[in-house]
Amino acid sequence: CGTAAHAGFYGTQLLEKWARIPAKAELASEFRYREPVLRASDVGLVVSQSGETADTLAAVKLMKEAGMRVFAICNVRDSSIPRECDSVFYTNAGIEVSVASSKALTTQMALFAVIAGALSSAKKTIDAATERRWVEALGHLPEVARHYLENAAHVETLAKKYQNKKGFLFLGRGPYFPIALEGALKLKEIAYVHAEGYSSGELKHGPIAMVEPDMLVLAIAPEGEGLLHSKSVSNIEEVKARKGTLLSLGSAKDTELRELSDSYIEIPAIAFADLLPILAVIPLQLFSYYMAVAKGTEVDQPRNLAKSVTVE
Repeated sequence: CGTAAHAGFYGTQLLEKWARIPAKAELASEFRYREPVLRASDVGLVVSQSGETADTLAAVKLMKEAGMRVFAICNVRDSSIPRECDSVFYTNAGIEVSVASSKALTTQMALFAVIAGALSSAKKTIDAATERRWVEALGHLPEVARHYLENAAHVETLAKKYQNKKGFLFLGRGPYFPIALEGALKLKEIAYVHAEGYSSGELKHGPIAMVEPDMLVLAIAPEGEGLLHSKSVSNIEEVKARKGTLLSLGSAKDTELRELSDSYIEIPAIAFADLLPILAVIPLQLFSYYMAVAKGTEVDQPRNLAKSVTVE
């Protein structure tokens, strides 16, 4: 549910692409009520920061009743969900005080990358050299993430510049679609502004009607996506043709995307493009934080929200 679901959407893409294992991400709040077809040979993997989310806990019990093995990705030790599961991968993110999740998501996504790498190695879908490079790239992520925190002033300037826009449209494709969803969610949660996340490919299926100068479009389109990247740039050109205001997240070398954009946030290059979403979400979290501060909202304890949704 919520941010944890976005980690799941990202994780299933890694599992299918790298380990070649069929995977599907579900919202626990929908899964538990739609009478899903479950097989004892299937494996469930649930994601929860608190380990107490009511819908996720109910989904675990449903899968266990079907005879499935169920594993958890969780941050809080000895919470209810890990106790109900066959085993647990702890993210060890430490106590997350803010209601709006941030570092928990980063560790959930990183853990999915670890699991995908391990399964890929076990299934021989990658060779030993690729596995070593994958592990090295994961180990390098904290250093790259530190780059964002040390250069947050640029993101703060952009948040203040655009804080009075009437709405925010986040676009991403492939592994960046979950990041677009998360960027929009964070902005809604703590800055109390209207924001929506969409797949870039869905732009012409309705959302493009919202594009105008007073609507900020945030496009997440780093280089390294190949065909998906060219498709994303094509969607961005549609935004500019309709006089939309564009803030893009992309590579330092992507001059085409930079020239299309009104503002730009650079995403550092790393060895594997599929790990970039773990980094791309950080400037969006900072953007939401600085906008919330500029608007004077309560960042750590936003209205109407609880850290753990333990009742329906």
